[in-house]
Amino acid sequence: MYSGIYGDVFWVLLLLVAWAAAGLSCVRLCRAAVDAARPAPPAPPDGQPGTVGGAQPLSLYEAAFLAGGPHRVADLTLVSLHRRRRLLLAHTGWATVVDPEGGDDLERSVIGAIGPAGQARIAAVRAAACAAGAVRALGDGLVRAGLAVPEAARAQVSSAVRTVRAAAALTVALAAVAQLTFPQGPGGGAPVLGWFALPLVLTLGCLAIARIEVHPYSTWASPDGQRLLGTLSRGGREGRDGEREVLTAVAVRGVRALDDPALRAALAPGRTAHRGH
Repeated sequence: MYSGIYGDVFWVLLLLVAWAAAGLSCVRLCRAAVDAARPAPPAPPDGQPGTVGGAQPLSLYEAAFLAGGPHRVADLTLVSLHRRRRLLLAHTGWATVVDPEGGDDLERSVIGAIGPAGQARIAAVRAAACAAGAVRALGDGLVRAGLAVPEAARAQVSSAVRTVRAAAALTVALAAVAQLTFPQGPGGGAPVLGWFALPLVLTLGCLAIARIEVHPYSTWASPDGQRLLGTLSRGGREGRDGEREVLTAVAVRGVRALDDPALRAALAPGRTAHRGH
């Protein structure tokens, strides 16, 4: 008799834990989504071109940041310097300076990251460029314009989504434990599993809704920024030799948009450099 009473009480306690985890995690995700969707304060009228008020189209650097963050900006700068013969990007994963004069702050930060030796691993150059002040300033301007999601909001949303996933997994685990400890009899543990299905449906439903409604706030671009990116990707070709078209493709889609396999290999994520260069 006592074992039956113990089993009844125990599975109820497990159910309460599952409901608490599901409810708190879903509330946290909702709050994170509301905070991320809160409109940015109006930007000053003398802000950066292309970011404030949508007066001008996005620059390629701005598009790269909205599409892929600092990593994409660094890749775009490397590709631009390589195509203008200021850098040589080898398929072995090394960058060599050909012309040390950069045309803007981002190019100068990339060339400076290579160092006085004039040669460095592309992965190290990319990491240093991502942390450069020029990239941070670019991102801050886009955040002020309401086109980029602030780092804190993006991290909060991603963390909340992981919490809901953990709550769903915890619910499944608790349901399994409850079924094992539930007194066996006619019908087995079916009623117990039915009760645990409710918090599981709540968490899975919240994740499904987040996939549609919250997903924009877990990326670099806000909904307004994504709209401008869509306009840029549909834009016409510019430049006599397609240079602008190539750089636009890299900004929007990344290095996978490059036709040169050697250049794609040089910029591949996680590329291990070889001393043979």
